[in-house]
Amino acid sequence: MQAGLFPPELATEVLAPGACVLRGFALDAAPGLLAAIAEIARAAPFRHMTTPGGFRMSVAMTSCGALGWVTDATGYRYAAHDPESGGPWPAMPEALLAFARRAAAAAGHADCRPDACLVNRYAPGTKLSLHQDRDERDHGAPIVSVSLGLPAVFLFGGARRKDPQVRVPLAHGDVVVWGGASRLFHHGVLPIAQGHHPATGAYRYNLTFRKAG
Repeated sequence: MQAGLFPPELATEVLAPGACVLRGFALDAAPGLLAAIAEIARAAPFRHMTTPGGFRMSVAMTSCGALGWVTDATGYRYAAHDPESGGPWPAMPEALLAFARRAAAAAGHADCRPDACLVNRYAPGTKLSLHQDRDERDHGAPIVSVSLGLPAVFLFGGARRKDPQVRVPLAHGDVVVWGGASRLFHHGVLPIAQGHHPATGAYRYNLTFRKAG
């Protein structure tokens, strides 16, 4: 993907073929996105899941959509039901789906139709280790990642874990989209610094949309 494919009015940074940062793309939509997060969390509260190796994740998570991501002693997977309530995950609000599709299209990925949205809540000191998003059945669809609240440093590497990584500062309203040749590239988040954001207080929220089923 070349920078010339993006509309000139967008502050777009290309990270790799198929991957870019859309600076401030979610600023106008942020109040509605945060309201949707609050609604989702009322139906499926944030929780700290445990990895198959027995480690408690520092990031608090929940999901909405037809499928939600879960991890426990049996492994990583997507499930149609929230293991804490036994019921289905909250439906993905139409406003979230429409936003994800607009962001994907702005990054050059047409006809994106995510069926899962992971909602991560980062407190200061929280991080996300370098990993690949491999649990989805459809690796042809892009990942759309929205940053809200406290700033973060996003790590974006390559197909191999040992590949060099770039450090990408992310602010409130920034959106990262990756797909195509970079869909399975490793990525993570460095520990969040102490701070306060007028929209989210002492937290960073991250919405990641994907086609999981």
